[in-house]
Amino acid sequence: MRDQQPIAWRRTLASVLVAGLLVTNIGGTPAIAASMRRTPIVQAAEQARSSVVNIHGRKTVSSASEELAATDGARQVNGMGTGVIIDDRGYIVTNYHVVEGVSNIQVTTDKGKTVIARLISNDAVTDLAIIKIDVNEPMNAIRIGTSSDLMTGETVIAIGNAYGYEHTVTTGIISALHRPVQVNDEQKYSDLIQTDASINPGNSGGPLLNIDGEMVGLNVAVRVGAQGIGFAVPVDQVMEVAARLIDTEVQRTVSHGLTGKSVVKSDHTEFVVTSVSEGGAAASIGLEAGDVVVSVGSTQVRRTLDFERALLGRRPGEELELEVRRASDPLQMRLVLAPPRTDQPALTDRTWQLLGLKLAPISDKTFRRLTSQYRGGLRVLAVRPDSPAAFQGIRYGDILVGMHKWETISLDNVSYILDSDEFRQSQPIKFYILRGNETLYGHMQVSMQ
Repeated sequence: MRDQQPIAWRRTLASVLVAGLLVTNIGGTPAIAASMRRTPIVQAAEQARSSVVNIHGRKTVSSASEELAATDGARQVNGMGTGVIIDDRGYIVTNYHVVEGVSNIQVTTDKGKTVIARLISNDAVTDLAIIKIDVNEPMNAIRIGTSSDLMTGETVIAIGNAYGYEHTVTTGIISALHRPVQVNDEQKYSDLIQTDASINPGNSGGPLLNIDGEMVGLNVAVRVGAQGIGFAVPVDQVMEVAARLIDTEVQRTVSHGLTGKSVVKSDHTEFVVTSVSEGGAAASIGLEAGDVVVSVGSTQVRRTLDFERALLGRRPGEELELEVRRASDPLQMRLVLAPPRTDQPALTDRTWQLLGLKLAPISDKTFRRLTSQYRGGLRVLAVRPDSPAAFQGIRYGDILVGMHKWETISLDNVSYILDSDEFRQSQPIKFYILRGNETLYGHMQVSMQ
C-alpha cells in the first residue's frame, strides 16, 4: 500500500523523517532543524509584528464600570490597548474604547519608540477609531485579508498588549462566526468572530490573523469570567468603517463626488462605485455607478480603504490619474479634486446639531438602481458620536427615506421637517432608513433647546 501513496505525500513524509534525524543527532545541521521550527504561525507573527503598536494613556472611569465595581466615584486609571497600522504614513485603527477620554495617547512601536498620537475620527456605534502618529519614514502597514471566507475551526493568531505585556502572541481557532454580543448597556456588537485564542485586557484593537499572516479581524472583547471565549470584529467591516473615518469628504478636505463599496470576489476584492453626485468631480469625467476603480495615481485600489488612502493629503485642484474598469473594458480617466462641498451650510449645521447627521442627495438614476419602493432619499455621510442618530444605530451609508409622516427626498424636505411645529410636538420622532434591501425604523428623541 505504501507504494501507492502519492509521490508528493511520500516526499513530504521523507522530508519530515530526515529532518527528525537531523534534529535528534548531535552532529545534525542546526539550520535545517531551525527551518522546521519556523512554522506558518511563527512566520505570520514575524510578518505582522512591525504593523502592531501598543497604546497607553490615562483615562477617567466611573464606579459603574466593571473595572472599578468595588470603588466609589470616578478615578484616573492607566488604560492600555493595541493598534494596527493601516497606512504607512502613520494611520492606525483601534477600538474607540481604547482611546476614548484619553487626552495624551501614547503609541509605542515594535522598535520601542514611544510617540504621541492624535485622534483623527471615531465611530462609537462600531467602537472603532483612527489615530495618527507623525513618522519620519514609512511604516509597515498590515496585510489585509478578508473575513468573508472564514471557517469555523481554522487556526487564528492574536497579537496585542495583553495586560501590558507588549506584542503578546496567542493562537487558537475560530470557535464561531456572526456572534451578537452585548458588552454592557451602551455597547452591543451584532456580528463578531468568536475565538479561543487568548484575548485579555490590552488586546483590544489588535489584529486577529489567519495562518497566512493576513488580518481577518480586530480583537475587541473578552467574556469576563470565561476561559477561551474572545471576540473580534470582522476585518471587512473594520476596513469599511476605517475608510469612512478617513473619508476626505467627511473630513471636508476635498470633494471627489462618488461613493463606493468593497466587493469580495472568490479570489480578490475590488472597489465598486455605487453612486456619483450630480455636478461633482466624478460625474464631470463620466464615472458611473458600477465602475470598478483599479488604481488612483500610484496606489492600487482593492477596497474602499485604498481609495480613501490615495486621497489623504490631497488638495483641491489636484489632478489624479484613475484606472477604471467598466464591464470588461479598461478606461483611463483624470479626476480633478474639487473643494469641499459647502452647499446649504445652514441646513448641514442644523442636521448635525439636532440629529447628528450629515446628509447628501442621491440622484434619481442612482436611487432607482437601489429600490423602486420609495421615491428618493438622502445618504448618510457621517454620524456624530453621542447624538440622537448614533443612539438609534444609524450608520454611514444608510439612506434616510422618511421622518414622521414626511418623505426625505431632498435637503429642503429635511429643512421643512425641522421647522415644523408637528416635529417639535411628535417627540420622539419616527424615522425610516434603507440599509441594503431592508427598511428599518426607530424613534429618535431630539432636543430642540
